[in-house]
Amino acid sequence: MANTKSAKKAARQTVRRTAANKTRRTRLRSSVRKVEEAIVSGNKEAAAAALRDAEPVIARSAQKGVVHRKSASRKMSRLAKRVGAMGTP
Repeated sequence: MANTKSAKKAARQTVRRTAANKTRRTRLRSSVRKVEEAIVSGNKEAAAAALRDAEPVIARSAQKGVVHRKSASRKMSRLAKRVGAMGTP
C-alpha cells in the first residue's frame, strides 16, 4: 500500500488510466474484428466501410499510447492490404 501522499495520488491516477486504456483497447480490438469479419464474409464494400471506421480508432489508440505507433501503423497497413486484395463486389 502507498505510504506517501504522492504515491497515493499516483495509485489513484493508475486506476483511472487503467480503466480508460481498457476501454480504448476494447474499442480498438472491436473495430479491427469488424473489418476482419467483413473480409471473411467477402463483402468488399462492407470491409472498406469498416476499415474507414477503424483507421481513426487505431490511430487514436496509438496517439493515446494504448498501442505502439508502429504497431498501429502495421495493423492499418495489413488490414488495408487485405481489403484491397479482395475481389470486386
